[in-house]
Amino acid sequence: MPDLLPPCAPRLFQNPRADLDRAYGPSERAIVSRAAFEEARAEITAWPGYAPTPLRSLKGLAKAAGIDRLWYKDESHRFELGSFKALGGAYAVLRLLAREVSARAPGVPVAALDLVVGRYGTITRGITVTTATDGNHGRSVAWGAQVFGCSCVIYVPAKCSEGRQKAIEGYGARVVRVDGTYDDAVRRAAADAEANGWHVVSDTSYTGYMDIPRDVMQGYALMVEEAISQLPASERPTHVFVQGGVGALPAAVCGHLWETWGRQRPRLVVVEPHSADCLYRSAVNGRPTPAEGDLDTVMAGLACGEVSLLAWALLERGADDFMTIPDEAAVAAMRRLAEGNELDRPMVAGESGVAGLAAVLCAAGDEEARAALGLWPDARVLVFGTEGATDPAVYARIVGRPPESIPPHPCGPAPRVG
Repeated sequence: MPDLLPPCAPRLFQNPRADLDRAYGPSERAIVSRAAFEEARAEITAWPGYAPTPLRSLKGLAKAAGIDRLWYKDESHRFELGSFKALGGAYAVLRLLAREVSARAPGVPVAALDLVVGRYGTITRGITVTTATDGNHGRSVAWGAQVFGCSCVIYVPAKCSEGRQKAIEGYGARVVRVDGTYDDAVRRAAADAEANGWHVVSDTSYTGYMDIPRDVMQGYALMVEEAISQLPASERPTHVFVQGGVGALPAAVCGHLWETWGRQRPRLVVVEPHSADCLYRSAVNGRPTPAEGDLDTVMAGLACGEVSLLAWALLERGADDFMTIPDEAAVAAMRRLAEGNELDRPMVAGESGVAGLAAVLCAAGDEEARAALGLWPDARVLVFGTEGATDPAVYARIVGRPPESIPPHPCGPAPRVG
């Protein structure tokens, strides 16, 4: 088998608490559920510019990896933000504003269009939303605030790129750079929100802050449902590899597949950078455990040190494996996609967006990891390409050429793939 990536020495932990037979019950549905998902789907699919993002069949990389299928959910064209995060933060802003308007004007129904046209502007203009971000979530919250008519302050860690900060500011948000990590920015945003009467719209949950992160995760579930509907009618994935972060995304994927397919759900592998491995450490210790160090990774959107408590409540028994990879694996995966091959057209994918794919290729090239994960010739793997070149300058520095130099891939809806 040809080398898929440079040797990447993945770390793999098989979750001893994973429970395939456990029913998706009331405690799980209190976090994410199909009932709440249907509300999110009805709302988001009515937004201008909505279209399902494509599901690509990477036949060349599947062949090189020695597996049957490799499906890549390409989020690089999600709305105007180029990231799956558009589904979460903006939806949570809408839900928050609708609740606030209803509380101040009881009995008045509030629709998204009412907020877009400024019908309740006298109320929403006095509301400020805030969050911490490494880039994409903050862009989604800022976009939602601009569209639905409220003010926005976004906190970014010291290492957030200038390009990502400017993209957030482009939606009218004020950006505050914090001298520290993403988790330091989370704490600063929460403290300033309390002091100023602002509303935190975060994708991570912590003691005393649970409701809004549920809305964020329900928005993410739309991406999962789209992928389910786009799979070939007679096929289901045997494995899903999904990037970690604070855990909100893998928990949304886990909960949606668990409730939808039950015991027939695919094996779920949660992927993180070696240097930002809070979910991996939590799995090893059997309880939420922070990562150590400065969280420095090229996968900037995954540079998170503390686990979302809601996410962990699902992943503790719903995730089968936890895996970490080096930065070099993500860089190599970006370049492989940009180059294309005889079967796969070139694609643009961001450094955090390729983490799941990089983990598949990394594991396929490691005999021990391949065997432990069951990546055999009949394996059918789904990964989520969660972002495009959300900072073109960073992309060009990593790949060696600007994203616009790569021939565009057809990006319309893809009902079925082969």
